Amino acid sequence: MSALEELTLLPDRRENPYTRQWRADGGRVVGFACGYVPEEIIHAAGLLPYRVEARGTKETGLADVYMHRFNCTFSRCLLQTALAGEYDFLDGFCLLNGCEQIRRLYEIWEKHLPTEYLYMVTVPHSISDAGFEWYLEELRNFKEKLTSDFGVRCSNHDLIEAIKVYNKSRRLIGELYEMRKAEAVPVSGLETAKILLSAGIMERPRFNSLLEAALEDIRKRPATADYKARLLVGGSALDDPALFRVIEELGGMVVTDTLCFGSRHFMEEVDEDGDPMEAIARRYYYHNPCPRMMGAFKTRLKRTEEAARQANVDGVILQKIVFCDNHAVESTMLAEELEPKGIPAMVLEREHMLSDMGRLKTRIEAFMERIARR
Repeated sequence: MSALEELTLLPDRRENPYTRQWRADGGRVVGFACGYVPEEIIHAAGLLPYRVEARGTKETGLADVYMHRFNCTFSRCLLQTALAGEYDFLDGFCLLNGCEQIRRLYEIWEKHLPTEYLYMVTVPHSISDAGFEWYLEELRNFKEKLTSDFGVRCSNHDLIEAIKVYNKSRRLIGELYEMRKAEAVPVSGLETAKILLSAGIMERPRFNSLLEAALEDIRKRPATADYKARLLVGGSALDDPALFRVIEELGGMVVTDTLCFGSRHFMEEVDEDGDPMEAIARRYYYHNPCPRMMGAFKTRLKRTEEAARQANVDGVILQKIVFCDNHAVESTMLAEELEPKGIPAMVLEREHMLSDMGRLKTRIEAFMERIARR
């Protein structure tokens, strides 16, 4: 199997060979559910960071016992996978107050699931010097609790080495995104989405090694300019590559994104000099802000416009999960601002499980007819 094939395989959660081998070797796994949880701290403590996701979930019957239909289907699908036993391999789980949906997930997980170690990192809802100090203190508390409960060490040297490992990932992923800016695209949005998901489900040094090899193979293979339109995808948490497949089967080419499972999580390095905890906190707190961060809309608009223009996109698809309050407001505002700037944008409402596929295809097709290259 080639490196690219391994990165795009995405094994079943129950049969994940990476977590299975890690645990067989005596290692322990700590899940996390948001990009504001620094993986470097978990990695530096000798634990395996695992980003929980719910791709492929078909229904939410178990989760609906505890969560209302007005809760978004991303949080309900995460709970469904956990209640079905698909995350029984987790030795710990770290969440944060990213949104009310995820905060509610924490409360239910704590009461009804067997994960021994649980931690909630609280993050201020605005960006300020005082907010940074709060977040830094939260991360210090998280590190202390993590090392105490698991009986492990996490020195400054360990943190610095972890920062180097994760910065290498960011540089390699940056190369992948640069390749997609070309007129003839050598790697699809579907493949890219799978690669980025793989980063969250295997040990990071292995991911880096595989991605290095995969980039060499990608550079050598034929690229394609046979597409109707170049697209940026943004909006709600998107952990299932199925939407990328739909877009690209309809003739689109996803060449960049502003997703929390995509560029928002992987771009911007941590400073490798100075105090490592401060450097980690600064990168995660001040990086491309999530819509949960109030007062930062202009920053997000600027980042979205820059990403769209740098990748020479023909249009932007802002997908939002039903009852995802943050992105319901954000996507509408972004679309209204981007259109006058000459960047066509569509707001696409969906469920996490991508039901009603006919409606989604019709809307995407209609949008691509409007922006298609003639």
